[in-house]
Amino acid sequence: MNEEQLDLTNHFLIAMPQLNGSYFGNSVIYMWQHGEDGALGIVVNLPLQLKLKEIFSQLEISVQRPESGEEPVLSGGPVETDKGFILHDDQRNWASTLHITDDISITTSKDILDDISRGEGPENYLVALGCAGWSAGQLEQEITGNSWITCPASKDIIFSREFTKKPDMAAATLGFNMAQMTTDVGRS
Repeated sequence: MNEEQLDLTNHFLIAMPQLNGSYFGNSVIYMWQHGEDGALGIVVNLPLQLKLKEIFSQLEISVQRPESGEEPVLSGGPVETDKGFILHDDQRNWASTLHITDDISITTSKDILDDISRGEGPENYLVALGCAGWSAGQLEQEITGNSWITCPASKDIIFSREFTKKPDMAAATLGFNMAQMTTDVGRS
């Protein structure tokens, strides 16, 4: 590739209005991997009707800190929906931790859930089932087609529990709100 590769790792994708009605409508995705082979992210604002205590129960994890069981579980994306992804701000290494930045990591192993259930896990975390994935060049095409706006990620937005406000919170970092966006394209 002659041109410099776009790297959206540690960025947000904010869904444009034309994605409304699709899985990704009104979504904010935290990009944890992006390169010439493709991209991976986690939707950070789509809670399921599922609490963490139900995941603990399925995995036979005893809960010593009941309030942790009340945390919502998110739909992280339509790929690998049977796999759990935990975005967190702790730099410890659990069995399968990938450090994305100095203060954001992702872990897919059960040991972090054991620690969370005991109140010994990360201070800030999101638990998601599934992730979002793009093949090589696919995300770049979607961005060129105006499906997504991108901006640098913010830890405060990632871990906010105000899920419905996250699109506007992310857009505000660029100086606008989503109500200003339109699906109209072209000139009149």
